[in-house]
Amino acid sequence: MRKFILGICLVVVYTTGWAQPKIAPKAIAPEVNPIAAGFNVQRLNRIDAALQKYVDEQRLNGVVALVIRNGHIAYYKSFGYADMETKSPMKNDAIFRIASQTKAITSVAVMMLYEEGKFLLDDPISDYIPEFKNPKVLDKLNLQDTTWTTVPAKREITIRDLLTHTSGIGYAQIGSAEARAIYHKGGVLAGIGVGKIVLADQIKLLAKLPLLHQPGEKWTYGLNTDVLGYLVEVVSGMPLDRFFQERIFKPLGMNDTYFFLPKEKHHRLVTLYGEDEKTGKLVKTKDTIMFAGSAFTPHYPKTAGTHFSGGGGLSSTIYDYAIFLQMLLNGGEYNGTRLLSRNSVRMMTTNQAGDLYRQPNHFGLGFGITTEKGSSILPTQEGTFEWGGMFATTYWVDPKENMVALLYRNVYPTSLRNIANQFKVLVYSAIND
Repeated sequence: MRKFILGICLVVVYTTGWAQPKIAPKAIAPEVNPIAAGFNVQRLNRIDAALQKYVDEQRLNGVVALVIRNGHIAYYKSFGYADMETKSPMKNDAIFRIASQTKAITSVAVMMLYEEGKFLLDDPISDYIPEFKNPKVLDKLNLQDTTWTTVPAKREITIRDLLTHTSGIGYAQIGSAEARAIYHKGGVLAGIGVGKIVLADQIKLLAKLPLLHQPGEKWTYGLNTDVLGYLVEVVSGMPLDRFFQERIFKPLGMNDTYFFLPKEKHHRLVTLYGEDEKTGKLVKTKDTIMFAGSAFTPHYPKTAGTHFSGGGGLSSTIYDYAIFLQMLLNGGEYNGTRLLSRNSVRMMTTNQAGDLYRQPNHFGLGFGITTEKGSSILPTQEGTFEWGGMFATTYWVDPKENMVALLYRNVYPTSLRNIANQFKVLVYSAIND
Protein backbone atom coordinates (compact mmCIF):
# COMPACT_ATOMS: atom_id res chain seq x y z
CA MET A 1 0.00 0.00 0.00
CA ARG A 2 2.83 2.43 0.93
CA LYS A 3 4.57 1.72 -2.37
CA PHE A 4 1.34 2.39 -4.23
CA ILE A 5 0.82 5.75 -2.51
CA LEU A 6 4.45 6.71 -3.12
CA GLY A 7 4.07 5.89 -6.80
CA ILE A 8 0.99 8.06 -7.05
CA CYS A 9 2.83 10.94 -5.37
CA LEU A 10 5.72 10.65 -7.80
CA VAL A 11 3.34 10.70 -10.75
CA VAL A 12 1.60 13.78 -9.35
CA VAL A 13 4.90 15.59 -8.85
CA TYR A 14 5.99 14.80 -12.36
CA THR A 15 2.75 15.65 -14.11
CA THR A 16 2.06 18.86 -12.24
CA GLY A 17 5.49 20.36 -12.80
CA TRP A 18 6.58 20.28 -9.16
CA ALA A 19 9.91 18.74 -9.98
CA GLN A 20 12.96 20.30 -8.40
CA PRO A 21 14.51 23.10 -10.48
CA LYS A 22 17.95 22.64 -11.98
CA ILE A 23 20.53 23.41 -9.30
CA ALA A 24 22.51 26.51 -10.25
CA PRO A 25 26.30 26.37 -9.99
CA LYS A 26 27.88 28.11 -7.02
CA ALA A 27 30.49 29.76 -9.25
CA ILE A 28 31.66 29.83 -12.84
CA ALA A 29 34.05 26.97 -13.62
CA PRO A 30 37.32 28.62 -14.73
CA GLU A 31 38.17 26.40 -17.71
CA VAL A 32 36.61 26.68 -21.16
CA ASN A 33 34.55 23.51 -21.69
CA PRO A 34 31.93 23.81 -24.45
CA ILE A 35 31.05 20.12 -24.25
CA ALA A 36 30.18 20.34 -20.55
CA ALA A 37 28.18 23.47 -21.35
CA GLY A 38 26.10 21.49 -23.85
CA PHE A 39 27.36 23.01 -27.11
CA ASN A 40 28.40 21.66 -30.50
CA VAL A 41 31.96 22.96 -30.83
CA GLN A 42 31.94 23.20 -34.62
CA ARG A 43 28.74 25.25 -34.60
CA LEU A 44 29.97 27.41 -31.73
CA ASN A 45 33.11 28.28 -33.67
CA ARG A 46 30.98 29.97 -36.32
CA ILE A 47 31.15 32.96 -34.00
CA ASP A 48 34.88 33.29 -34.82
CA ALA A 49 34.28 33.93 -38.51
CA ALA A 50 31.41 36.34 -37.89
CA LEU A 51 33.34 38.55 -35.46
CA GLN A 52 36.63 38.40 -37.35
CA LYS A 53 34.83 39.53 -40.53
CA TYR A 54 33.74 42.78 -38.85
CA VAL A 55 37.30 43.35 -37.64
CA ASP A 56 38.73 42.70 -41.13
CA GLU A 57 36.24 45.14 -42.63
CA GLN A 58 37.30 47.74 -40.02
CA ARG A 59 33.80 48.02 -38.70
CA LEU A 60 35.10 46.84 -35.35
CA ASN A 61 38.48 47.61 -33.87
CA GLY A 62 38.09 44.71 -31.46
CA VAL A 63 35.54 42.65 -29.59
CA VAL A 64 35.29 40.14 -26.73
CA ALA A 65 32.60 37.46 -26.48
CA LEU A 66 31.73 35.24 -23.51
CA VAL A 67 29.11 32.48 -23.19
CA ILE A 68 28.45 30.55 -19.97
CA ARG A 69 25.93 27.72 -19.65
CA ASN A 70 25.27 25.41 -16.72
CA GLY A 71 28.14 27.16 -14.94
CA HIS A 72 30.67 26.19 -17.63
CA ILE A 73 32.39 28.61 -19.98
CA ALA A 74 31.47 27.55 -23.49
CA TYR A 75 33.09 30.40 -25.41
CA TYR A 76 35.54 33.11 -24.34
CA LYS A 77 37.48 34.80 -27.13
CA SER A 78 38.75 38.21 -28.20
CA PHE A 79 39.37 39.56 -31.71
CA GLY A 80 41.10 42.58 -33.22
CA TYR A 81 42.75 45.44 -31.38
CA ALA A 82 42.19 47.37 -28.18
CA ASP A 83 43.92 50.20 -30.05
CA MET A 84 44.23 50.08 -33.83
CA GLU A 85 46.97 52.71 -34.06
CA THR A 86 49.37 50.97 -31.69
CA LYS A 87 48.23 47.49 -32.82
CA SER A 88 47.65 46.59 -29.20
CA PRO A 89 45.76 43.29 -29.35
CA MET A 90 42.35 42.95 -27.75
CA LYS A 91 42.55 40.65 -24.73
CA ASN A 92 39.93 38.82 -22.72
CA ASP A 93 40.68 40.97 -19.67
CA ALA A 94 40.26 44.30 -21.52
CA ILE A 95 38.31 46.96 -19.62
CA PHE A 96 35.30 48.52 -21.39
CA ARG A 97 33.05 51.48 -20.71
CA ILE A 98 29.80 49.64 -19.92
CA ALA A 99 27.57 52.75 -19.67
CA SER A 100 23.94 51.69 -19.11
CA GLN A 101 24.95 48.25 -17.93
CA THR A 102 25.59 50.19 -14.72
CA LYS A 103 21.79 50.37 -14.31
CA ALA A 104 21.43 46.71 -13.37
CA ILE A 105 24.05 47.06 -10.64
CA THR A 106 22.34 50.15 -9.22
CA SER A 107 19.01 48.34 -9.35
CA VAL A 108 20.49 45.45 -7.37
CA ALA A 109 21.83 47.94 -4.81
CA VAL A 110 18.32 49.39 -4.47
CA MET A 111 16.81 45.94 -3.98
CA MET A 112 19.43 45.09 -1.35
CA LEU A 113 18.34 48.11 0.69
CA TYR A 114 14.70 47.22 0.02
CA GLU A 115 15.35 43.79 1.52
CA GLU A 116 16.80 45.48 4.61
CA GLY A 117 13.47 47.23 5.16
CA LYS A 118 14.82 50.70 4.36
CA PHE A 119 11.86 51.51 2.08
CA LEU A 120 9.05 50.05 0.00
CA LEU A 121 9.07 50.26 -3.78
CA ASP A 122 5.84 52.25 -3.89
CA ASP A 123 7.15 54.88 -1.48
CA PRO A 124 7.36 58.38 -2.98
CA ILE A 125 10.96 59.25 -3.82
CA SER A 126 10.32 62.59 -2.10
CA ASP A 127 10.27 60.76 1.25
CA TYR A 128 14.04 60.34 0.79
CA ILE A 129 14.89 63.16 -1.64
CA PRO A 130 12.58 66.03 -0.59
CA GLU A 131 13.38 68.09 -3.68
CA PHE A 132 11.06 65.81 -5.68
CA LYS A 133 8.01 66.79 -3.61
CA ASN A 134 5.01 68.06 -5.63
CA PRO A 135 6.39 67.37 -9.11
CA LYS A 136 5.24 69.29 -12.17
CA VAL A 137 4.59 67.85 -15.64
CA LEU A 138 5.45 69.57 -18.92
CA ASP A 139 2.41 71.09 -20.63
CA LYS A 140 3.81 73.17 -23.49
CA LEU A 141 7.39 73.81 -24.60
CA ASN A 142 8.70 76.45 -26.98
CA LEU A 143 11.91 74.97 -28.41
CA GLN A 144 12.88 78.35 -29.91
CA ASP A 145 13.30 80.15 -26.60
CA THR A 146 13.12 77.10 -24.25
CA THR A 147 10.22 78.42 -22.24
CA TRP A 148 7.60 76.04 -20.93
CA THR A 149 4.41 75.72 -18.97
CA THR A 150 3.52 72.94 -16.55
CA VAL A 151 0.61 71.24 -14.86
CA PRO A 152 0.66 69.52 -11.46
CA ALA A 153 1.52 65.83 -11.45
CA LYS A 154 -1.41 63.56 -10.61
CA ARG A 155 0.75 61.78 -8.03
CA GLU A 156 4.24 61.58 -6.61
CA ILE A 157 7.07 59.67 -8.32
CA THR A 158 7.67 56.31 -6.64
CA ILE A 159 10.82 54.22 -6.38
CA ARG A 160 9.12 51.64 -8.58
CA ASP A 161 8.52 54.33 -11.23
CA LEU A 162 12.25 55.02 -11.27
CA LEU A 163 13.18 51.33 -11.51
CA THR A 164 10.79 50.87 -14.44
CA HIS A 165 11.56 54.18 -16.25
CA THR A 166 7.95 55.29 -15.99
CA SER A 167 8.55 58.37 -13.82
CA GLY A 168 8.52 60.94 -16.64
CA ILE A 169 12.23 61.73 -16.26
CA GLY A 170 14.13 61.73 -19.57
CA TYR A 171 17.77 61.87 -20.61
CA ALA A 172 20.00 64.92 -20.92
CA GLN A 173 22.06 65.26 -24.15
CA ILE A 174 20.93 61.92 -25.60
CA GLY A 175 17.18 62.05 -24.91
CA SER A 176 14.25 63.62 -26.75
CA ALA A 177 14.41 67.17 -28.08
CA GLU A 178 12.21 68.27 -25.19
CA ALA A 179 14.43 66.60 -22.60
CA ARG A 180 17.61 67.98 -24.14
CA ALA A 181 16.23 71.52 -24.16
CA ILE A 182 14.85 71.44 -20.61
CA TYR A 183 17.86 69.74 -19.03
CA HIS A 184 20.38 71.92 -20.87
CA LYS A 185 18.64 75.03 -19.56
CA GLY A 186 18.51 73.53 -16.07
CA GLY A 187 22.19 72.55 -16.03
CA VAL A 188 21.56 68.80 -15.92
CA LEU A 189 24.03 66.47 -17.63
CA ALA A 190 23.77 62.85 -18.78
CA GLY A 191 26.25 61.73 -16.14
CA ILE A 192 29.11 60.20 -18.16
CA GLY A 193 32.44 61.97 -18.55
CA VAL A 194 31.16 65.18 -16.99
CA GLY A 195 34.10 66.14 -14.79
CA LYS A 196 34.09 67.18 -11.15
CA ILE A 197 30.38 67.69 -10.54
CA VAL A 198 28.66 65.91 -7.66
CA LEU A 199 25.75 63.46 -8.00
CA ALA A 200 23.69 65.07 -5.22
CA ASP A 201 23.86 68.49 -6.87
CA GLN A 202 22.79 67.11 -10.25
CA ILE A 203 19.83 65.19 -8.84
CA LYS A 204 18.60 68.25 -6.93
CA LEU A 205 18.77 70.30 -10.14
CA LEU A 206 16.85 67.55 -11.97
CA ALA A 207 14.14 67.56 -9.29
CA LYS A 208 13.33 71.22 -10.05
CA LEU A 209 12.56 70.52 -13.72
CA PRO A 210 9.27 69.32 -15.22
CA LEU A 211 8.52 65.68 -15.95
CA LEU A 212 7.97 64.77 -19.59
CA HIS A 213 4.71 62.97 -18.74
CA GLN A 214 2.58 61.92 -15.79
CA PRO A 215 4.24 59.31 -13.53
CA GLY A 216 3.30 55.76 -14.46
CA GLU A 217 1.63 56.61 -17.77
CA LYS A 218 4.50 56.10 -20.25
CA TRP A 219 7.89 54.38 -20.53
CA THR A 220 10.66 56.95 -21.01
CA TYR A 221 14.31 55.97 -20.82
CA GLY A 222 16.13 58.53 -18.74
CA LEU A 223 18.07 59.57 -15.65
CA ASN A 224 15.85 57.47 -13.40
CA THR A 225 18.69 55.19 -12.32
CA ASP A 226 20.94 58.15 -11.54
CA VAL A 227 18.23 59.27 -9.10
CA LEU A 228 18.24 55.74 -7.65
CA GLY A 229 22.01 55.95 -7.25
CA TYR A 230 21.53 59.03 -5.12
CA LEU A 231 18.78 57.22 -3.19
CA VAL A 232 21.34 54.52 -2.36
CA GLU A 233 23.70 57.22 -1.08
CA VAL A 234 21.00 58.86 1.05
CA VAL A 235 19.66 55.66 2.58
CA SER A 236 22.98 53.87 3.10
CA GLY A 237 24.99 56.91 4.17
CA MET A 238 27.74 55.85 1.75
CA PRO A 239 28.94 57.33 -1.57
CA LEU A 240 27.72 55.15 -4.43
CA ASP A 241 31.21 54.03 -5.44
CA ARG A 242 31.94 52.87 -1.89
CA PHE A 243 28.60 51.05 -1.62
CA PHE A 244 29.29 49.22 -4.87
CA GLN A 245 32.80 48.25 -3.82
CA GLU A 246 31.99 47.12 -0.30
CA ARG A 247 28.55 45.58 -0.80
CA ILE A 248 28.71 44.16 -4.36
CA PHE A 249 32.10 44.10 -6.10
CA LYS A 250 34.36 42.84 -3.31
CA PRO A 251 31.93 40.15 -2.07
CA LEU A 252 31.47 38.82 -5.61
CA GLY A 253 35.14 39.07 -6.59
CA MET A 254 34.53 41.71 -9.27
CA ASN A 255 38.04 43.10 -9.12
CA ASP A 256 38.04 45.13 -12.34
CA THR A 257 34.85 47.19 -12.05
CA TYR A 258 35.09 50.89 -11.19
CA PHE A 259 33.67 54.33 -11.82
CA PHE A 260 37.23 55.60 -12.19
CA LEU A 261 40.06 53.19 -12.87
CA PRO A 262 43.15 52.87 -10.67
CA LYS A 263 46.22 54.14 -12.51
CA GLU A 264 47.75 50.67 -12.74
CA LYS A 265 44.75 49.52 -14.82
CA HIS A 266 44.61 52.46 -17.27
CA HIS A 267 46.49 50.51 -19.94
CA ARG A 268 43.74 47.89 -20.08
CA LEU A 269 41.00 50.39 -21.05
CA VAL A 270 40.11 49.92 -24.72
CA THR A 271 40.21 52.93 -27.01
CA LEU A 272 36.83 54.37 -27.97
CA TYR A 273 36.15 54.54 -31.72
CA GLY A 274 33.40 55.99 -33.84
CA GLU A 275 32.37 55.74 -37.50
CA ASP A 276 33.42 58.13 -40.24
CA GLU A 277 30.20 59.59 -41.65
CA LYS A 278 31.37 59.24 -45.26
CA THR A 279 33.23 55.93 -45.34
CA GLY A 280 31.71 54.10 -42.39
CA LYS A 281 35.23 53.11 -41.31
CA LEU A 282 36.34 53.41 -37.71
CA VAL A 283 38.08 56.54 -36.46
CA LYS A 284 39.51 57.16 -33.02
CA THR A 285 37.21 59.34 -30.94
CA LYS A 286 38.43 62.87 -30.34
CA ASP A 287 39.44 64.03 -26.88
CA THR A 288 36.18 65.94 -26.56
CA ILE A 289 32.75 65.05 -27.91
CA MET A 290 29.89 67.54 -27.91
CA PHE A 291 26.41 66.39 -26.85
CA ALA A 292 23.75 69.09 -27.17
CA GLY A 293 26.17 71.84 -26.20
CA SER A 294 27.88 69.90 -23.42
CA ALA A 295 31.42 68.54 -23.57
CA PHE A 296 32.03 64.84 -23.04
CA THR A 297 35.46 63.25 -22.69
CA PRO A 298 35.90 59.58 -23.70
CA HIS A 299 38.84 59.35 -21.28
CA TYR A 300 36.60 59.69 -18.22
CA PRO A 301 37.44 56.25 -16.71
CA LYS A 302 41.06 57.45 -16.35
CA THR A 303 40.18 60.67 -14.49
CA ALA A 304 39.76 61.16 -10.76
CA GLY A 305 36.10 62.14 -10.98
CA THR A 306 33.55 62.85 -8.28
CA HIS A 307 30.31 62.08 -10.14
CA PHE A 308 29.05 58.52 -9.68
CA SER A 309 26.42 57.94 -12.33
CA GLY A 310 24.25 55.03 -11.26
CA GLY A 311 22.78 55.03 -14.75
CA GLY A 312 25.94 54.83 -16.81
CA GLY A 313 29.28 55.55 -15.15
CA LEU A 314 30.98 52.18 -14.68
CA SER A 315 33.73 50.43 -16.60
CA SER A 316 34.36 46.70 -16.31
CA THR A 317 35.64 43.52 -17.91
CA ILE A 318 33.34 41.06 -19.61
CA TYR A 319 34.20 38.39 -17.01
CA ASP A 320 33.51 40.66 -14.04
CA TYR A 321 30.06 41.46 -15.36
CA ALA A 322 29.45 37.78 -16.12
CA ILE A 323 29.96 37.07 -12.40
CA PHE A 324 27.29 39.66 -11.60
CA LEU A 325 24.89 38.10 -14.11
CA GLN A 326 25.60 34.58 -12.88
CA MET A 327 24.69 35.80 -9.39
CA LEU A 328 21.29 36.87 -10.72
CA LEU A 329 20.86 33.62 -12.64
CA ASN A 330 21.63 31.76 -9.39
CA GLY A 331 18.77 33.59 -7.69
CA GLY A 332 20.91 36.22 -5.95
CA GLU A 333 23.83 34.08 -4.75
CA TYR A 334 27.35 33.52 -6.09
CA ASN A 335 30.12 31.35 -4.67
CA GLY A 336 28.65 31.36 -1.19
CA THR A 337 27.82 35.09 -1.13
CA ARG A 338 24.14 36.03 -1.22
CA LEU A 339 23.28 39.59 -2.26
CA LEU A 340 19.56 39.10 -2.86
CA SER A 341 16.84 36.61 -2.13
CA ARG A 342 15.52 34.61 -5.06
CA ASN A 343 12.17 36.33 -4.65
CA SER A 344 13.72 39.77 -5.15
CA VAL A 345 15.41 38.49 -8.31
CA ARG A 346 12.05 37.13 -9.40
CA MET A 347 10.49 40.56 -8.91
CA MET A 348 13.29 42.23 -10.88
CA THR A 349 12.79 39.88 -13.81
CA THR A 350 8.98 40.03 -13.84
CA ASN A 351 6.97 42.48 -15.94
CA GLN A 352 6.56 45.67 -13.89
CA ALA A 353 5.61 48.15 -16.61
CA GLY A 354 2.48 46.55 -18.07
CA ASP A 355 2.23 47.29 -21.80
CA LEU A 356 4.17 50.57 -21.60
CA TYR A 357 7.50 49.10 -22.75
CA ARG A 358 8.59 48.35 -26.32
CA GLN A 359 6.23 45.67 -27.50
CA PRO A 360 6.17 42.71 -27.69
CA ASN A 361 8.58 42.51 -24.74
CA HIS A 362 8.24 43.70 -21.16
CA PHE A 363 10.29 45.61 -18.59
CA GLY A 364 11.09 44.58 -15.04
CA LEU A 365 13.07 46.39 -12.36
CA GLY A 366 16.09 47.35 -14.43
CA PHE A 367 15.87 44.88 -17.35
CA GLY A 368 14.11 44.27 -20.63
CA ILE A 369 12.31 40.90 -20.51
CA THR A 370 11.55 38.57 -23.41
CA THR A 371 7.90 37.55 -23.72
CA GLU A 372 6.50 34.47 -25.41
CA LYS A 373 5.86 36.57 -28.52
CA GLY A 374 9.34 38.07 -28.32
CA SER A 375 10.86 34.60 -28.20
CA SER A 376 9.32 33.89 -31.60
CA ILE A 377 11.34 36.74 -33.14
CA LEU A 378 14.76 35.69 -31.78
CA PRO A 379 15.79 32.39 -30.16
CA THR A 380 16.06 33.79 -26.63
CA GLN A 381 13.60 31.97 -24.40
CA GLU A 382 10.63 33.59 -22.68
CA GLY A 383 11.84 35.12 -19.41
CA THR A 384 15.27 36.09 -20.74
CA PHE A 385 16.38 39.43 -19.28
CA GLU A 386 18.89 41.72 -20.93
CA TRP A 387 20.27 45.20 -21.53
CA GLY A 388 23.30 46.97 -22.96
CA GLY A 389 25.28 50.19 -23.00
CA MET A 390 25.59 53.15 -25.35
CA PHE A 391 29.17 52.24 -26.28
CA ALA A 392 27.94 48.93 -27.75
CA THR A 393 28.24 46.45 -24.91
CA THR A 394 25.39 43.98 -24.50
CA TYR A 395 24.31 40.97 -22.45
CA TRP A 396 21.46 38.57 -21.85
CA VAL A 397 20.56 35.98 -19.22
CA ASP A 398 18.33 33.05 -20.20
CA PRO A 399 17.09 31.19 -17.08
CA LYS A 400 15.46 28.40 -19.09
CA GLU A 401 18.73 27.61 -20.83
CA ASN A 402 20.72 28.37 -17.64
CA MET A 403 22.86 30.67 -19.77
CA VAL A 404 24.69 33.98 -19.56
CA ALA A 405 26.09 35.62 -22.70
CA LEU A 406 27.90 38.91 -23.30
CA LEU A 407 29.37 40.73 -26.29
CA TYR A 408 31.66 43.71 -25.62
CA ARG A 409 32.94 46.41 -27.94
CA ASN A 410 33.44 50.17 -27.51
CA VAL A 411 32.23 52.01 -30.60
CA TYR A 412 30.09 55.16 -30.61
CA PRO A 413 28.39 56.05 -32.82
CA THR A 414 27.96 52.82 -34.77
CA SER A 415 25.65 51.58 -37.51
CA LEU A 416 26.56 47.98 -36.70
CA ARG A 417 23.45 47.31 -34.65
CA ASN A 418 22.49 43.81 -35.78
CA ILE A 419 25.66 42.19 -34.45
CA ALA A 420 24.08 41.51 -31.03
CA ASN A 421 21.16 39.64 -32.59
CA GLN A 422 23.50 37.81 -34.96
CA PHE A 423 25.52 36.74 -31.93
CA LYS A 424 22.33 35.42 -30.28
CA VAL A 425 21.45 33.33 -33.34
CA LEU A 426 24.96 31.85 -33.50
CA VAL A 427 24.96 30.97 -29.79
CA TYR A 428 21.55 29.33 -29.71
CA SER A 429 22.11 27.39 -32.92
CA ALA A 430 25.13 25.75 -31.26
CA ILE A 431 23.24 24.32 -28.26
CA ASN A 432 23.51 20.56 -28.53
CA ASP A 433 21.59 18.97 -25.67
